[in-house]
Amino acid sequence: MSGRRSGVLLHPTSLPGRRGTGTIGPDARRFVKWLQRARQRLWQVLPITPADGLGCPYSSPSAFAGAPLLLSLADLRDDGWLEPGDLAFEVLEDAHRRDPYRVDFDLQARIRLGAVRRAAYRVRTRGADGFEAFLKRESDWIDAWAEWSAALCPDETNLDLERAVQFLFDVQWNRLRDAAHEAGVLIVGDLPIFVSGGSADVDTHPELFTSGGVAGCPPDGFSPEGQLWGNPLYAWDAHRADGFAWWKARVRALLRRVDIVRVDHFRGFAACWEVPAGAPNATGGRWVEAPGQELFEAIRKDLGGELPFIAEDLGVITDDVVALRDSLGLPGMRILQFGFDGNPDHPYLPHNHVPGCAVYTGTHDNDTSVGWYASADADTRDRFRRYVARDGSDPAGDLMRLALGSVAETCVVPMQDVLRLGGDCRMNVPGSVGSHNWTWRLTEDQLNDDQADRLGALTVMYGRGP
Repeated sequence: MSGRRSGVLLHPTSLPGRRGTGTIGPDARRFVKWLQRARQRLWQVLPITPADGLGCPYSSPSAFAGAPLLLSLADLRDDGWLEPGDLAFEVLEDAHRRDPYRVDFDLQARIRLGAVRRAAYRVRTRGADGFEAFLKRESDWIDAWAEWSAALCPDETNLDLERAVQFLFDVQWNRLRDAAHEAGVLIVGDLPIFVSGGSADVDTHPELFTSGGVAGCPPDGFSPEGQLWGNPLYAWDAHRADGFAWWKARVRALLRRVDIVRVDHFRGFAACWEVPAGAPNATGGRWVEAPGQELFEAIRKDLGGELPFIAEDLGVITDDVVALRDSLGLPGMRILQFGFDGNPDHPYLPHNHVPGCAVYTGTHDNDTSVGWYASADADTRDRFRRYVARDGSDPAGDLMRLALGSVAETCVVPMQDVLRLGGDCRMNVPGSVGSHNWTWRLTEDQLNDDQADRLGALTVMYGRGP
C-alpha cells in the first residue's frame, strides 16, 4: 500500500442507471471511466455477497457467494444468456422513473432473479467456456452454497443452477475488475468479521461457531444499551485446530475479486463483545479474547507474505487492538468527522495523522459531511470552522481538502461528499432498520465530467493522482 493515492467509496447498487439499481455491468464500467478522469486510483465497495431482505450487505447468507442482484441483465443479454422475452426492462424503468434516488429491493428481486435463473439455466444446458474451471477454482465453497440455496426453493432451482448463477457473477465481476485495472483503478473490498446466523456458512460448518452467545457492541456515548448484532461468534479452538482453513479460503476467495480488503470490526480479532443469547440488549455482555495474531499470521503465510488489508479499527479501541494492528503492519482508519471534539491531540485530526493510515471524511455508517455539519452542535461547528479557516458553507469540500492533504498514504471519500449531498443521502444509520438504509442511488446527471475534473484537480494538487 505504498505511495499517496485516493479513491471513492460507492457501492454498486448506488450507481446510476435506468433500471432501478446499479449493477456490475455497463453502469459500473462507466463509473470506472469516471474515476479515471477524476484521477482516482481506488474504488471502495461494500460487501458484494448477497444482501439480506432489507438490502443490507453486512447481513449475508454467504461469506463467499456473489450477489445475484448485482448482475447486469444487459450484459447477460449481450452475452447470449438472455433473450428479449426474458426481460422486463419496462417494469424496472417505470420504477426508476417513480424514484430515481432509491433502490426498491423487493421489486428488483422479483424481476431480476427470475431472469438470472433463466440465464443460469442456459449456462447449465448449453455449457459455457470456463464453467468447469470456475467450479474447480471455487471448490472451497461453491457446492455447499449451491446445496444451501437449492434447499430454500426446491421448486425453482437446483444445484447446477445455483452454481451457474455464481459462474455468471464471476464472469461479470472479472470483466469489471479488468476494466478497473485498465483504467489504473484498484478495487477495495470489504470483509465483514461476522456471518449471519442462518447463513450457509453456519449451516455447513456448525462446529466453527458457538451457540451460547451472540455478537454485539458495548454501551457507549452513542448507544447507552450497546448494539445487539445477533451474529454467532466463532469457536476459535475449532478454527485453530484445522489451521484456520475456513478463514484462509474466505480471504483467498475475496482476493480473487478485489485488490485490497477493508477488514470490518478489526477490534473483534483481539477481543469481541459476547452477549448472552436471548438478551434484550448488549449491556450484559463481556469481552472474549480472539486469536487475531495467530489468525492473521496464518493468513499471511497462506498468501505468501503479504496482507493487503486496511484495518477498520473504529469503536472501543484498547491497547491490545493497537498492538495487533501495528504488529501486522496494517493501516488503521482515521475518520475526520469524529475529530472535532475539542481535543487537539485527537488522532483523527489531520495534524496527528501518520503516513501508515487511511483517512476518510466519513464511512457508509456516518452521515454525509453536509448532514454531519448541519446536525452538529454549535461548539463542534465552531471548532470545525476555526480548524479549516472557512465559513462552513462547504463542509464536505473542506473535509475533502483535509483528507486529500493529509500525510496518510490512502484517502477515501464517500461519493456523497464528492457531490456535497445532504443527510437524506446517507447510506446507513447503524442500529436501525429504516426504509432508506442501503437504498441511496446516484442519478446519471450527477456523475458528470465537471465533478470528475474538480475532484481530479484537487487530487493532483495534493500529490495523489496517477
